[in-house]
Amino acid sequence: MIDKKMLDRVKELSQYRLVDERPVEEMNSYGMVLEHKKSGARIFLMSCEDDNKVFSIGFRTPPQDSTGLPHILEHSVLEGSEKFPVKDPFVELVKGSLNTFLNAMTYPDKTVYPVASCNDRDFQNLMDVYLDGVLHPSIYREPKIFLQEGWHYEMEETDSPLIINGVVYNEMKGAFSSPESVLDRYTKAVLFPDTPYRHESGGDPACIPDLTYEQFIAFHKNYYHPANSFIYLYGDMDMAEKLEWLDRAYLSQYDRTDFTLDSRIPMQEPFKEPIERETTYSVTAEEGTKGRTYLSLNTVVGTDLDPELYVAFQILEYALIDAPGAPLKQALIDAHIGQDILGGYDNGILQPCFSVIAKNAEREQKGEFLAVVKGTLRRLADQGIDRKSLLAGLNYYEFRYREADYGSAPKGLMYGLWSMDSWLYDGDPMLHLQYQKTFDFLKKAVSEGYFENLIRGYLLDNPHEAFVIVSPCTDQTAREDEALAERLKAYRDSLSEEERSEIVRKTKELKAYQEEPSSQEDLEKIPMLQRSDIEKKAEGFSYEVKEESGIPVIHSPLFTSGIGYLKVLFDFSVLPDEDIPYGALLKSVLGYVDTEHYSYSDLTSEIYLNSGGLDFSVGGSQKMGEPGNFTGTFTASVKVLYEKLDFAFEMLEEILLRSKLTDEKRLGEILDETMSRARMRLENSSHSSAAMRAASYYSPLSSFYDRTGGIGFYQFLEKITERCSKEEGYRLKLGKKLMEVAKTLFTASNMTVSYTADEEGYGRLPAALAAFKAVLPEGNGIRYPYEFKPELKNEGFRTASQVNYVACCGTFGESAYTGALKVLKVILNYEYLWVNLRVKGGAYGCMSSFGRNGETMLVSYRDPKLGETNRVYEGIPEYLRTFSIDDRDMTKYVIGAFSELDAPLNPAAKGARNLGAWLSGVTDEMIQRERDQVLNVTQEDIRALAGLLESVLNTGALCAIGNDQQIVNEQELFNEIKHLYH
Repeated sequence: MIDKKMLDRVKELSQYRLVDERPVEEMNSYGMVLEHKKSGARIFLMSCEDDNKVFSIGFRTPPQDSTGLPHILEHSVLEGSEKFPVKDPFVELVKGSLNTFLNAMTYPDKTVYPVASCNDRDFQNLMDVYLDGVLHPSIYREPKIFLQEGWHYEMEETDSPLIINGVVYNEMKGAFSSPESVLDRYTKAVLFPDTPYRHESGGDPACIPDLTYEQFIAFHKNYYHPANSFIYLYGDMDMAEKLEWLDRAYLSQYDRTDFTLDSRIPMQEPFKEPIERETTYSVTAEEGTKGRTYLSLNTVVGTDLDPELYVAFQILEYALIDAPGAPLKQALIDAHIGQDILGGYDNGILQPCFSVIAKNAEREQKGEFLAVVKGTLRRLADQGIDRKSLLAGLNYYEFRYREADYGSAPKGLMYGLWSMDSWLYDGDPMLHLQYQKTFDFLKKAVSEGYFENLIRGYLLDNPHEAFVIVSPCTDQTAREDEALAERLKAYRDSLSEEERSEIVRKTKELKAYQEEPSSQEDLEKIPMLQRSDIEKKAEGFSYEVKEESGIPVIHSPLFTSGIGYLKVLFDFSVLPDEDIPYGALLKSVLGYVDTEHYSYSDLTSEIYLNSGGLDFSVGGSQKMGEPGNFTGTFTASVKVLYEKLDFAFEMLEEILLRSKLTDEKRLGEILDETMSRARMRLENSSHSSAAMRAASYYSPLSSFYDRTGGIGFYQFLEKITERCSKEEGYRLKLGKKLMEVAKTLFTASNMTVSYTADEEGYGRLPAALAAFKAVLPEGNGIRYPYEFKPELKNEGFRTASQVNYVACCGTFGESAYTGALKVLKVILNYEYLWVNLRVKGGAYGCMSSFGRNGETMLVSYRDPKLGETNRVYEGIPEYLRTFSIDDRDMTKYVIGAFSELDAPLNPAAKGARNLGAWLSGVTDEMIQRERDQVLNVTQEDIRALAGLLESVLNTGALCAIGNDQQIVNEQELFNEIKHLYH
């Protein structure tokens, strides 16, 4: 129940002016918009029963150039403040907080600082540290923060090479290595040439070194004033108390008259006629340039302040591009333009845009591309869009809006970011949150030609349009690196001995600053919880193992608001080793080909008209106490309302048993798209791929993961794609192979079911499952052992990336696992690795993980170094042997470990946790023992882990994905050097 008396107290606060208030029934919340009278701060409250409380303060920060000033400032303000003068209060909070979210984000026109926690005291601490950081940062007294987070020249000695380093500088070198990222950034610059969107708020690595400390300070003075702020509070809390504290501690110190800057985002004047522009991205010589061009058509679509357009164009994205068989996508595929069709509606800026992108096309196809896109859109506008597809898209998005499942991100956080899509532009922050009226309007509008008129008005007869080409350029990164090295050498050579000595001095001063710990007195100013604040009892698993018609059922009896979360699992062990990658390929094919009763486009519409979605995945679980023994599973997941459970099984029957897998044309299209998406995953998650690959050298489970979703799977896709292009009839052979694998995999004797629903929902399962089992073949019961031979390949994968991803992996054996490793993860991620790889080394990210089976991963992300990073890993055992901290710091690390252990889970996630426990054999007793070990850990326990880390390092598994030349220069680290893409 929402506390109405508390809300009345909010209205009585004299420091604030109430602007608007009303229930937000869609979020089961009550919204209030206020203004702080003295400072001019905007406030938006969402009062509800959710105990995962969220606070955020955001600022309009339109960039004035592409030096990345807003982004560097976002990093820097959390590097110390007046009240909390430690060097990195952000990291200190991560170490010792129960936060459910703690981060900061830079967007093209705003910077946002959100935090979330279920613990009241912790939540208050997070608010205090973040507010002091953004309003009173240490950047004014310590310029080295700017040098560390932004950029600086670096020279070890006067005759050393001169280089540029900095966390944001290296982060953006990584971001600029992706062709999709290059296209997105360039498109905004082309569409909005007269507004701040033409600049790169994150920072262009070529421009970042132009930024001065004086500009950096001036930007904070100009934009980080409460009158330019947007403060958001969500959840179950005393809002009146929080507002009084905000006024007393911070806002009352400011006067709105001191803020004279007009930070509003200007509108781009519409183009009088469409334009065409072109840029390039880097590929290696090994990849080649044939079939590597991106062709894109982009149009500006109204503003974010139109609630109907805001949702309608998400529906159009689904109906035109995203859905299998979507007409715009299919027309381009049928014309053989591009390997994959991407794009859609890009909102979150004042003037959103709609894009159609053909990936891996030929530059010479631009005329045909435009003709197909425009011709298809004209035909749809004149003849009508398939109503079933539009209604399916509407149902799909309405289900997502209602379910509010954002994975690990608190839903209150997402609501806050959502509100900024209108609030930032002086609109109503509840505009998009009260979505039901919009959906009701659009459902009616489907039959009234509304969507066809949108196509005419915005995608056909709209001169604010840009055709953008992004072409491959061989070894562009290498040439840019060489040109930068030459410029730096020329600059160094132009310096006097005294000037070189000055750079060397500043380099050493910065490193000394980075190595010097904050004083204990300052560290103790950071608020933290105590071990006594932690619940001693672990949250056990809440599932029951049942049997229905001879099928094992893992039932998670939870309240789910009437949604049943069904998972049907099939064990990979029925497949011989050579068929495992084909089993993984099935997850990309099933649901995307015709079946006996549906075309693949109708199939998707049918699914989304009647459910929250159906998807397939491949995963694995290590059996506790059985080293090397794991279960690989092909999982079909469906979200349905309880009364639609029969429909879920009917769709699974149709897809698993009646899919037409020998349609050669369709199979070729799916293979092209799967290759494209697999490559994008490798590019966007190179750290994960490198870690999975390194672990695959010694771990059967990681080998399985690599072969079904990592580098090994991508190599498999490359091989079968090449065979499709060279061997007559190979696609038919491939289709028959997939049919054979599906027939073996999808049998009644090979099935396990997981169902998350309350008892009412479960009541419908037995009959529905019995009917499903009856149509499945029984299976022959033959099982195959996983074929695995350990081999330390230690590969260095060369790419056109400007940075590296370095993974060192190993094992210490399952029996040695202890909860102390949860604490060690916090220590390494936010102390040892953070200081050495990020603070000193300039890598954007660093992480470690320790599995119950003993598998350990040490990984860097967007890292300018390679060999130096591996030496940091090698130094961990010695660091642990001499590990010595006081009780307060030890407690801080313990609290930080519980932030992950006690992360709140929605019903679907709890059901998945239960299933994982059953598959792996993890018990309540194990997690209670682990919790006790974490809660009672001592520094002696941490020192005792040195031997375990030595075992990890002695495993000797290393894999890196990264900069072509750096991999070659560090070839002694590897047994094999190869190109990642061919």
